[in-house]
Amino acid sequence: MSTCLAANSRRRLAIALAATALAGCAVRPTAPPPPPVKPPPVAAPIETRALYEPVVFEMLPGTRPEDWLSAWPAFLQTCRALGKRDAWRDACGAAEQVDVRDAAAIRSYFSTRFDAYRVLARRFEGEREIDTRDSGLATGYYEPLLRGSRARSERYATPIYRVPPDLLVIDLGAVHPELANLRLRGKLQGRRVVPYPSRGEIAAGDLLAGQELLWVDDPVDAFFLQIQGSGRVQFDDGNMVRLGYGDQNGHPYRSIGRWLVDQGQMTLDETSMAGIKSWIARNPGRAQELLDQNPSFVFFRELPLGDPAAGPIGALGVPLTAGASVAADPRHIPLGAPLVVSTTDPASGNPLIRPMVAQDTGGAIRGPLRFDFFWGFGAEAGQIAGRQKYDANAWLLVPKGAPPESLLRR
Repeated sequence: MSTCLAANSRRRLAIALAATALAGCAVRPTAPPPPPVKPPPVAAPIETRALYEPVVFEMLPGTRPEDWLSAWPAFLQTCRALGKRDAWRDACGAAEQVDVRDAAAIRSYFSTRFDAYRVLARRFEGEREIDTRDSGLATGYYEPLLRGSRARSERYATPIYRVPPDLLVIDLGAVHPELANLRLRGKLQGRRVVPYPSRGEIAAGDLLAGQELLWVDDPVDAFFLQIQGSGRVQFDDGNMVRLGYGDQNGHPYRSIGRWLVDQGQMTLDETSMAGIKSWIARNPGRAQELLDQNPSFVFFRELPLGDPAAGPIGALGVPLTAGASVAADPRHIPLGAPLVVSTTDPASGNPLIRPMVAQDTGGAIRGPLRFDFFWGFGAEAGQIAGRQKYDANAWLLVPKGAPPESLLRR
């Protein structure tokens, strides 16, 4: 009996061990895959739109009588360009009867013939409004003087280029009306339109050989000539020509001052034109690296000097007036319109409230409250312009009955 019990025990043990072994070999179900990771939502681009808030003319900030006198010649230039358009015809016709020596009469003319609007900047993320601001930025520009030659030499080795014949400018508004006022620049590569070379690519190669307009003696001055958009070049024999904006390579403007700040090379307060030139003088080996941070490149056209007392031709097609003409964004500020701008005087540091006229544009001038004051010709104007970087508020004047939106460049 004991033998049978032992045998039975051994069989039960064997069966148990076999069951355990089979259980160990069983295929376990695999874990379910993790749920797919959803990419983070793409933020809608930030868009800035202008808001024009009607105000009573008498509520404009205080201005000096002499400033209305200074702005009047600039406004008469606007009437030369726009006086035949329906919105401007009556106002410009009445301007012919105003005594150019009477500041009170000039101010009265604007108060009776124009509606006033406070300019605000509304920022949107998609259709969600982020904020509304009444303050923007005012900088300054001027007409520089460069030394140059029509022939390259050891002294005059930096080229100023004319508009190259292979630069394509495509008006996107002709294809899609909603893209009016947008232009694509590039060049043909086979049957494809590709981006035009950047500043760095132009500087590194011989891509524009044969398109030299003039040669100048300083590559840094040539760079800042492009920032200003116009200038004068004096030859060794004393003759002088004007250079006017011709076109641009289509790349966006990038601030080299901002790059220096991001690199920890200077503070934002130090990024004036003089401060940047000083940094280049201390770091000559990095000059081209710095300049190449701005891929935008400007081409010029040669103009006769004309009246040396007159300013360069602005985007409105009329000569600019020192201290009275201002560059603005034509998508938000009608080209040719008067403004009252409140900012800080770069020469004295005191408040500056002045009637101006929007007669120019610029690659870096983007937004309803972004302005660039034209200070005139030469080194002294350049010093003033180079110091200007202040907050600004603005009030827009438009002919009565003409909504600001109806006068914008589209």
